[in-house]
Amino acid sequence: MSTPNKDIDKVEVRLKWDPSPHGAPDHDLDLIAGTYTADTPYGSPAYLVHFDSRSPDGTITLNRDSRTGQGFGFDEVLTLELSRLSSAYTRVVVGVVIQQRDGRRTFGDIANTGVQVREGYANLSEDDFSSVGGATAATVAEFVRGASGVWEFHGTVRGFDGDPESFAASMGGRPSGA
Repeated sequence: MSTPNKDIDKVEVRLKWDPSPHGAPDHDLDLIAGTYTADTPYGSPAYLVHFDSRSPDGTITLNRDSRTGQGFGFDEVLTLELSRLSSAYTRVVVGVVIQQRDGRRTFGDIANTGVQVREGYANLSEDDFSSVGGATAATVAEFVRGASGVWEFHGTVRGFDGDPESFAASMGGRPSGA
């Protein structure tokens, strides 16, 4: 039986923030994506895509990386081609992490933060991180492949407190109450 529902195909996750004040250490925020298999849909990811890597098959790419937030509009853009992702992967979680090189920083410490999840010209979600102002990292999108093979989007922002490595290892954990 056919269905009129369209599958999520190609998605962009876009991140922006204002640069740090003059003379202060740079604010460096990073998009990160973790992929999970049907056998291990929670816990450690099968692989990560971040500023220093890409997906093995080229389906998840970081198109733009900023270490300062300088520029107009969105400073980092991550593209996910879910329709091309191997059927071995059934879940993709996208997060944002604040680098902690120059002391502890939270979303509340950084001006004009924003994340947008888009498919084509349609916004699937937008957030300014105000609900997780005390966090050093947050998940911003979850894509889950259903039994029929259709991808579903979940856009709940969930904050974490810790360094980038611990966030990367735990970002795909089962949310409390799930």
